[in-house]
Amino acid sequence: MKNTLIITGRTLLALYFIYPGIMKFVAWDRGIALMELHDMPMVTILLPIAGLIQILAGTCLVINKHVTVAALALAALTLIININLHDFWNTYQGVDSGRELQNFVKNLGIFAGLLVLAGLNIPQHKSLDGKTED
Repeated sequence: MKNTLIITGRTLLALYFIYPGIMKFVAWDRGIALMELHDMPMVTILLPIAGLIQILAGTCLVINKHVTVAALALAALTLIININLHDFWNTYQGVDSGRELQNFVKNLGIFAGLLVLAGLNIPQHKSLDGKTED
């Protein structure tokens, strides 16, 4: 049961990133416009980097390879996106601050899940006295 829950959670987290990663390339102009609305620099460089990280790291989660690195990369990306694109404390024309607050808090939950997933996949080591260390 434990493995089923972990696999299901890992796969759902992966899908949460893979689809938006693909959409960054499919709906390129929309992504650029969103980033420019939030005054992000170097949007034509950062958008494909974000998309590639989402697709590659998400795929790693699905196939259960390099899970710790992938989860930490996605956690870092989530924080960067959260601060730059869900900045509810700023006002933008046509952007609902309440919805951005909701997205911000939701992304903190995703961030927390990624940290837990990364932590579950760090191997435990035995000390010289035979006790397990974290």
